[in-house]
Order: sequence, then C-alpha cells, then structure tokens
Amino acid sequence: MDPAPPAPDAPARERIAKVVLDSPLPRLDHLFDYRIPAALADEAVPGVRVKVPLRVAGRVADGWIVAVADTSDAPGELSRIDRVVSSAPVLAPEVWRLARAVADRNAGVASDVLRIAVPKRQARVEQRWVAAEREPAAPIEAEPDPIAEALVAGRRIAALPTAHVVEVGGEWVGGWAADIAVTAAAVAAAGRSTIVAVPDRRDLDQLEAALEAGPAAALVLRVDASRPPAARARAHLAALEPGPHVIIGNRSAVYAPAAELGAIVVWEEADPFHQEPLAPYAGTRDVALLRQEQSGAGLVLLSSSRSSTVQRLVELNWMEEWGAPRGRPDVVLTPDDGRGARIPSAAYQAVQRALTAGPVLIQVARPGDAALRALRAGDAPVPIDAGRTAHELGRAFAGVPVIVADGDHVRDTVPPGPKLVVATRGAEPRAPGGYRAVLLLDGARMLLRESLWVAEDCLRWWSGAATLAAPDAPVHLVGVTGDVATALATWRSADFAARQLVDRRVLRFPPTVRLAAATGPLKAVEELVDAWAAVGADVLSRTSEERGERVVVRFSTGAGRRVAEVAKEALIRHGSARRPKPPAPPPPVLRVRFDPHEPF
Repeated sequence: MDPAPPAPDAPARERIAKVVLDSPLPRLDHLFDYRIPAALADEAVPGVRVKVPLRVAGRVADGWIVAVADTSDAPGELSRIDRVVSSAPVLAPEVWRLARAVADRNAGVASDVLRIAVPKRQARVEQRWVAAEREPAAPIEAEPDPIAEALVAGRRIAALPTAHVVEVGGEWVGGWAADIAVTAAAVAAAGRSTIVAVPDRRDLDQLEAALEAGPAAALVLRVDASRPPAARARAHLAALEPGPHVIIGNRSAVYAPAAELGAIVVWEEADPFHQEPLAPYAGTRDVALLRQEQSGAGLVLLSSSRSSTVQRLVELNWMEEWGAPRGRPDVVLTPDDGRGARIPSAAYQAVQRALTAGPVLIQVARPGDAALRALRAGDAPVPIDAGRTAHELGRAFAGVPVIVADGDHVRDTVPPGPKLVVATRGAEPRAPGGYRAVLLLDGARMLLRESLWVAEDCLRWWSGAATLAAPDAPVHLVGVTGDVATALATWRSADFAARQLVDRRVLRFPPTVRLAAATGPLKAVEELVDAWAAVGADVLSRTSEERGERVVVRFSTGAGRRVAEVAKEALIRHGSARRPKPPAPPPPVLRVRFDPHEPF
C-alpha cells in the first residue's frame, strides 16, 4: 500500500515577547505580552528596542523585549509587535533584573530606571556595532593585588585608600585612584570585569588617568552622562561584548552591562553626588549593594572616611574591614589663639614655612566673593567667603600668588612652586607632590549646617583635603574640638562612625532605620499614611506645602518591601492626573521618595 502523501507544512507558531514599556505611569509597570510576527522572528530577541501598539487611543509605544516565550497567560487575543527598532540587544538580562529590583525597593517604575541605565539610541553607532567583527581582548598581566583576589572570590569590603597623592604616568592623582587602578587591573588579569562609580567628573578624570597608565588601559570604558551621546552609546555597546572590561563612570555606571562581572567599586559612597535626582531616586551605594547580591561579584566601598551606613554593614558582618590605610596625614588641632584672627599664629607660621617649599591649600566654607564686594562697597558685613579670604591672604603674604578654586573657578591642578590656593570643600585642586601645608578653616561654621549627616560630611570634606598634603606636610584643623576633630587627628573614622551609629540607634535615625517621604493632595497622603501605619511605619514629620501635604515616615529595614508595595499601590491610584491646558498649573499628584538624603 502506498504511503499517504505528506501533510502540507503547518504555519510556524508565533512566539510571545515579554515587553516592558517605556512609560513612567505606575499602572503600566509590568510586562506586556505581544506576538512576534514571523517576519520579525530573527530580530525580536531579548534586549532589543521595539515599537508596540497600545490599545489606549491606538497609540504606539516604545519598549524593550525582556524575554521570549512559547505561551502566554494573558487573556484575550494578543497584539503583534509593530517593529524592531534595532537589532542591538542594548538591555542586558542582568541590567533588567537590577532595574526591576531597584524599582521595587523604591516604589518606582522600572522604565524610569532603564532610562538611566540604557543610553538613548544612536542609530549610526548601533548600525556600525551590529556590522562590526569583534575579536576577544588579549589577556593582560598585572601585579597581584590582595583586594582583587578577595573581590573575585565575591567578598564585600569596606576600605580606606592611600592617604596622599601619587604620580602615575607623569600625572599626580589621588592615592585612591591609583589603588583602584591596581585592583581593576588585577581583576582584569583574572578574566573578570570591574565597574567603578565615582561622584563627579574631576574624580573620573583622575581615575581614567591612573588606569591608562597601567596594564588595563585598553580595557577602559567610560560611560558617564557627561560624555557626548554617541561616545556613551559606543561604550555601552562595547560593555555588552565579551570581557574583561573596566567600566568607569558616575552614579549611572552601576547599571552598566558587564561580561563576567568580578568587582564593583564605589568611591566616596556618602558623597551627595551619588544621590540620583531622577525617579526612583536610588543612590549609587544602594544600587551597588543590590547588584552585588544578584551577581555574586565582589564589592568594595572605598572612602576617605567611614560613614555610619558602611559601619552598620560592617557591624552586621555583611561587609569586612580591610586593613589600615597606607599613609596618614599629620593633622594638628589648632585652637583659636584669642586674638580674633581668622588664622591662628601657629597655623600662620606653618604657612610661612611651607611657602618656602611649595604651594599651600586653604579650605573655606563659602564660595564666591560677595564678602569682598561688600567690604569694598562699605556695605553691611557678609559672612567671609573664598574671595575675601584670598584678598586677606594676598595682603598678609605680599608677593605670593593666590589662586581661588570654587564652583565658578574650577581647577583640577595647580602648577608647582610657592602659592596660596583658596578652595571650597570638594573643589580643591591637586598639586604635584602634594601641598606643603593644608589649613582647614571655617570648620565650626561647617558643623552648624542643618543636616542629618553634618558631622560625617565635615569629616569626609576635611579628610579629602588632608589627603592632598605631601606625606610630611602638616594639616591644621582650625577652631574645632570634640569627637569629630579627634577622629580626623587620629585618622580613625571607623571609630567615629561606630559612635555615630550608637547615637542614631537611640534616636531611630538612618541608617538604623529607613525613611520615606510622600508629597501630594491631603486625601492621598492621609490614605497612604494609614496604609503605611498598618505595615509598621510611623510618622516622623508632617508639613503643609504649596503643592500639597508632605509627610516623612520611618520604618525598620525589614519592613522595607511591604512599605514599598503599599506606596506603589497608592501611586497607581493617585500618582497621575490629567494636565489642564496652559496657563493653568498641573494639579498636585502623589509622589513618594524612599531614603531621602535630607528628609527635612
């Protein structure tokens, strides 16, 4: 009997794409299922950008494919993907997992995180990347580094850096940058990638210089947002390739894709520049902690002084302390001498001696020259600032050049030779070989700043300036006494952080608890406060503002997940409103921010 003729080929079953929409609306913050047309089957893979239809008003939305499946649990007939924007899989799976975790921890929307994590599309850059032929990077050799070995093994470390400037490749950089360069090179030699996040552009330039002078120079990818869009897109795509890489940037660098991630490094984790100003406002340190848990990579939080947040992690045995720092500034506590002079005689004499050998750094609290202009105009006195300090020093040390470095006068370095450098905190330039003396003025005024973290901030600012001194140069802290001054003089910031932590436990202040702030219409805020109270959050402060009611609540770290879930539910109900036609202002909507750095 002849066999039956073969049946005609059945049409291939369309697969299902799980898509996250690029929308800030909380109610759309979940995966949507779309059918993949046969014509797009080869292109519609996880990570690519797509255009998909929305059933609301027939619009087309942007999104990313997160996963591809054979079936869907969604009810009804599924729409089809409209088109694949690019075949470059720009959203790596580990970045999606991190974005989802960050959003959930902060009652945020995952697509808001992805807008920070994934650069805007540069069509030509992506086309060239897709068409390019790539070869794996050649292995490198590097000096053994104990911290690198610990990081590759997945350990979590709190460390202090080399406490003075060093010369690498003919350029003077902070000891911290040289330390990170050595560690990153050793991690790369083990075949693993490193992500390094630093607060600002000046730190990034130092780090890049240190890395480019070492064996990992060819592996460096700079992904900070200050780069031209095309350059940032190229670095992001390069990070998707097989590693190892050394990925450096500001706070967004912690989201970078990284093949074989072996280490995450955060420099100065308590610096306010690590606080993300965009929703859902997750700071670098918190994102790095989440990524470390997800990836199993090592983590090092490196800082010029220990914060109470890191000290808490050490006391919980979640992080380990890493030895004593190399070098220690010679700090002299210099009290006011009763003459009313801004610079006591002991510090004045130290400046005179130092100027015979090189530059001297004077750190002040206030930028600008308003005080000097008021003095010259005969107006009411204005608190002394950088401009007036420079004027007075120029008269006291006639013939010595005076340089001002602040937000309006940005300087990364100063040339060698005798000179006075007046700088505001964080704006201090580097000097070849280090400064021959450092004066820390206005310390008492800095400690009067209203902030939940003022003592830790001051210790970090003073420590950072002190590390710019030459190894044998004096550092004078003027007019400050007490625990914070002793911590600087003894270079034992961990002990100071431990004492701060004890006080914060008694007061129930961060980091021993977490905070959340909600702002919006009275009814929405009251409803959220009641829901928060039911899961263990209590009100810390409440005020009425022009744009609605504002409340700050605190809760235990263990209650964080439920507190965030409750906030997300409230945001879905109250977090958006129809915008009226101009010139009418938009109505207030409910907004929530977790872990605000300055809650009050």
